[in-house]
Amino acid sequence: MTTASIHSNVREVLHSLSISYDALDCDPSLADTREFCKAYGFLPEQSANTLLLGSNKGEPKFACCVVLANCRLDVNNVVRKKLGVRRLSFATPEKTKELTNMELGGVTPFGLPETLPLWIDSRVMDCEKIILGGGNRNSKLLMPPAGLLNIPGVEVVPDLAFLVEPES
Repeated sequence: MTTASIHSNVREVLHSLSISYDALDCDPSLADTREFCKAYGFLPEQSANTLLLGSNKGEPKFACCVVLANCRLDVNNVVRKKLGVRRLSFATPEKTKELTNMELGGVTPFGLPETLPLWIDSRVMDCEKIILGGGNRNSKLLMPPAGLLNIPGVEVVPDLAFLVEPES
């Protein structure tokens, strides 16, 4: 296990949950999934994105979802209904930083506030290993997806996302 430059809070959480991982350094300008996969030779079907969604109507409600990069989150059906809101949108970079203390391109399910629901698309669990954000744009985590199940309160959700046909 290498520690590279993963966020110190993320490293502490991984250690406290006894999760096995490899940390990889990443050029911050290549942290976004498409660029990362191209530059470092990973496939979208093994790259898991952690996405923050929410509604500010009435009492604000937010949730984090983990989906593979070759899938699209089912925002208008599954996520909206699970969160119990009428309208839902992806959090802005500013709101993401405020709620997770992480920047887009580095958001990871490790170290999130306990009050934030965490839902994982079941397809993520079918992978041998996944690549995730390291809590910052400088690093990524490579690990078996079973480690995600160590996160308190996590829920694996069937059909949280659906496969997207590759661009030709």
